[in-house]
Amino acid sequence: MIKCDKKRRKQGGAKMTQPMYELHDVVEMKKPHACGQNNWEIIRMGADIRIKCLGCGQLVLMPRREFNRKIKKVLESNEN
Repeated sequence: MIKCDKKRRKQGGAKMTQPMYELHDVVEMKKPHACGQNNWEIIRMGADIRIKCLGCGQLVLMPRREFNRKIKKVLESNEN
């Protein structure tokens, strides 16, 4: 029991930060889509994020963790 407690203290917890993107934002990814466009609209957010290519309309679903690694910047923010 003592060893487990020490392990937990060393690992620490995950830090929750506010994402820099929201639903219906247009984002740029690190690599362009096969159609040549690099503009994506976020259409679904949750544990997985669904994005839509604004060039050809292709939908891509990826885990949030992977999306956070692949996003480059937010091009247009949807402020309601």
